[in-house]
Amino acid sequence: MRLLFAGSPAPAVPSLEALLASRHEVAAVLTRPDARVGRGRTLTPSPVAAAARAHGIPVLTPRTLRDADVQAEIAALEVDAAPVVAYGVLVPPALLDVPRHGWVNLHFSVLPAWRGAAPVQHAVMAGDEVTGASTFRLEEGLDTGPVLGTLTEVVRPRDTSGELLGRLAVAGADLLVRTLDALEDGVLVPVPQPAEGVSHAPKLGPEDARVRWWQPAHVVDRRVRGCTPAPGAWTTLPDGARLGLGPVVPVPEVADLAPGELRATKQEVLVGTGSGAVRLGEVVPTGRRPMAAADWARGARPAPGTVLGGTPDDAPSTAGVPS
Repeated sequence: MRLLFAGSPAPAVPSLEALLASRHEVAAVLTRPDARVGRGRTLTPSPVAAAARAHGIPVLTPRTLRDADVQAEIAALEVDAAPVVAYGVLVPPALLDVPRHGWVNLHFSVLPAWRGAAPVQHAVMAGDEVTGASTFRLEEGLDTGPVLGTLTEVVRPRDTSGELLGRLAVAGADLLVRTLDALEDGVLVPVPQPAEGVSHAPKLGPEDARVRWWQPAHVVDRRVRGCTPAPGAWTTLPDGARLGLGPVVPVPEVADLAPGELRATKQEVLVGTGSGAVRLGEVVPTGRRPMAAADWARGARPAPGTVLGGTPDDAPSTAGVPS
């Protein structure tokens, strides 16, 4: 089939590479416009754009797909299908039926679970033991279209969302190719999504990545791993400065630290939670590179009884609770 591939971030690149190695023809790539990144604010193409140009594939970078000229340019490609992997721009109704087989989206969950922009992060934060990927045909609803194929993937106990997404990106690329093969062969039967089992995974912002030390250690652990590498878990020091956090390890046997209370030794840094404690791994002080928590503590010398985190807006109220 003749294809228009739509995708932007690094997890979409394995799918593009797999399609380029398949029996199908990638006529063009649709991706986000170049963006300014890094401290130097250098204008940088998306990972998908860079990969496409390396293969000599034409690249389209419109800011919106609602423009009539952009829609005409896409229609003129006369593609059979438009595979989509984390493109990041809404496909308007006027374009949904332009490819003969529609827009085939690779989504990193087993639908209808975790519809939305951050399915892998939410699966890790929820403590899911199994997740996966689905291919489905785009329609006007958010990730509601009929499912074309699925795969499952075990969530490992210490997975970060980045590690899990990396495995799903590779496995999902194969699923996407097999889905398109079956569409071309006429042997695929779309399956409507069930009404039961729906959950939602909205995009995570900085406040979602703030650690709530009053939560149990296993919940803190999942939040940090779910927000690694993005948007990046964090807490605050007593002076209000942010401290970035890499994955932590629950230490349930430590029960004498109050939520957020820090204890630093030469070997480790522990922080109390609502149930047990966690051992900090890497931390990122403001304006500095990641470092081992014990190395940071040796330089920062936090006073005994230091409490991290302040009081988030959603912290439980202690009004009326005896001291």
